[in-house]
Order: sequence, then structure tokens, then C-alpha cells
Amino acid sequence: MGTFILRLTIWLLLTANLGIVNLILGLAFALLLPRPFAASPPLGKLIRHLGRVLIAIPQAYYEAVQMMIYPHNRERIFLERATSPNIPALVFLDIFLITFTPKTLVIRERETGEYEIHSLERSQGE
Repeated sequence: MGTFILRLTIWLLLTANLGIVNLILGLAFALLLPRPFAASPPLGKLIRHLGRVLIAIPQAYYEAVQMMIYPHNRERIFLERATSPNIPALVFLDIFLITFTPKTLVIRERETGEYEIHSLERSQGE
């Protein structure tokens, strides 16, 4: 049911039209699109990840301002353990959070359940 409502909401937001014909088309698309086969993530973990998304938004602005004011010409590649490597929705949120902030980017996910991350940092002398 939640997926159906999400799809219908996205349709209505994309079309920006609440007319009867558009609503019927949105209902049809929401019903006809294939359902995901993956199990839904546990509610507690999902809420925790969504909270991290809300924290990442001001952090991204802060990092963007830092990059404009101070040069960030040092690069670093490091590994970070995935928080929920077996749940596709939470893997997506992990990668989204890391990539959303301007100083970090996920290069790849390793089979060991770790993300390889590229990071920009300020030089030591600054």
C-alpha cells in the first residue's frame, strides 16, 4: 500500500495536474508498475537512516561553504563499513548520504560489505 501511495504521489508531483484524467492515469501507472521483490527494511533502521538524511542536509551546505572559502586540494580514499549490507533500500540510503555531501563520493561497494570512499580534505598547513 505504501509503494502504491508513493508512486501515485510522485506521478502527481511530476505532472503537477490534479485533473480527473491525470488522476486515473496515475492510478493506472501506480497499479501496473511491477512491485519490488526485496523485503521492506525494518522500521527502526529506516527511521534511523531517514534521521541521518535530515542531518546530512545542513552538513552538505556547511561543507559546500567550506569548499568555497578554503581550498580542499588533498584527496583521501578510505573504507567505511556498510550499516546494513543486506537490505537494498538501506544500502541506497547509505550511498546517498555519503555522496550527498560535497566532500565525499562512494567509488564502489566491496563484497566485504564496505564502501570505498573518495574524500576531499583541506591541506594540513591551512
